[in-house]
Amino acid sequence: MMKHVQLSPYRSRADTVSLSSTTSYGSLSPEPLGSRSSSYSSLSESNPQTTIKVYARCLRPDIEYKTLSISFQTTCREVVGTLLGKYKMKHRDPKLFYLSMEVTVRKAGVRTHLALDDEARPAVLQSCHPKGDSKFSLQTKRGGLVKVYDTALNSNSQYKCLLISSQTTSDEVISLLLTCCNSKERVEQFSIYEVCTDKEQQRKLHPDDRPLQVQHSWLPSLNCHFLVRRNPEYSLPLSRRKVSTNYNLLHFTKTDV
Repeated sequence: MMKHVQLSPYRSRADTVSLSSTTSYGSLSPEPLGSRSSSYSSLSESNPQTTIKVYARCLRPDIEYKTLSISFQTTCREVVGTLLGKYKMKHRDPKLFYLSMEVTVRKAGVRTHLALDDEARPAVLQSCHPKGDSKFSLQTKRGGLVKVYDTALNSNSQYKCLLISSQTTSDEVISLLLTCCNSKERVEQFSIYEVCTDKEQQRKLHPDDRPLQVQHSWLPSLNCHFLVRRNPEYSLPLSRRKVSTNYNLLHFTKTDV
């Protein structure tokens, strides 16, 4: 059942705290390895660098691995984003991917596989093991398709079908759509609406709502879809924008789509 939602004027989000796989290594201060060839992809210019090898066959069958030069502050999330960018896959949902680490204990002949958190730091983890005893791989998560009508972003497009994760938010879907059409506009200028044409109802999703989870709640008998709209308040001067948002209580309305 659709519910009334009140949006804050600035689309603010609650602060979150993330636990990473590097917690147990917090007290370590690893020495950075020496500089490598400039042909390596660099994620940071200001911090000491080291290199990691990431096996990424899940992106394309012809890709075995990619060697990246990263800092000791670089997170797994940043590594995933860099890999997608290097292989021109910025339209892919980064939340569908994660890094795993395989650690080998030579004396015991045991291999351990670890799924790393997004905030884990691969360079720090690698420095805690002898050279050659750790291996990073890019892995995929299960996702689902959502169909989003995006004419508001691109007049030449009617809709796009995106493969996203169940944790991907409305704002992140808008960001993917903007990337697909090479738009430089800000995510905050748009919102996604849940539209039910059978009931002639629509609901504006909160920026942190998860469209795939919303879609799973739809009854099979109903004709529902997602629609991107431009937020009218962003065409107003800032002073008037603050006033207009005081009355931004959302109610069901008849849809014109």
